[in-house]
Amino acid sequence: MITMQYRIVLPADYNMDIIRRRIAERGHLTDDFPQLSFKAYLYADRSAGHRENLYAPFYLWDDMQGMNTFLGGTGFAGVIESFGRPIVHTWSVWCAETAPDLSIATHATREILPIAAHASLGELRDSESIGAQMDLERGAIATIRAYDPTTWTLLRFRLWQSTIHPPMEDGVDVYVVGHLSQPSAKH
Repeated sequence: MITMQYRIVLPADYNMDIIRRRIAERGHLTDDFPQLSFKAYLYADRSAGHRENLYAPFYLWDDMQGMNTFLGGTGFAGVIESFGRPIVHTWSVWCAETAPDLSIATHATREILPIAAHASLGELRDSESIGAQMDLERGAIATIRAYDPTTWTLLRFRLWQSTIHPPMEDGVDVYVVGHLSQPSAKH
């Protein structure tokens, strides 16, 4: 599995209703996308207490083929047409635990942490797997732990079914889930 996200930072005075409308009109287009485990259409709104205005979809792919098909297709071409070509961050997945139906997700959190140069990746992976189980015990309906070996960073992503208050910590983003596509939930 592989996960990816692009974050489009929008001006402080940007009308976020444009993003909410975009999600409402286009979110269903990935509801049956091949090799997609899920796509969370995420955004953050400064007027609701977030640090910045963001449009930041997050994807969990079953394999690289699905990701490559999406990035080379009309859906991503629409993103480029509207916002320019964003940097697409990808992470290799260590563990992904998801509820059978993620449609109840209302919020998401994402943390990016540096991996220390002396850290044992095997031990870190094991520790993060335990942390993922703790996320589920705390009420997360999905949790992903992954890493990027090009920047040696760790990703912790979670979906929640309740309101999360935006923290002002560096490295933690809180998003609203505008729509969630989960093709496997339909079968």
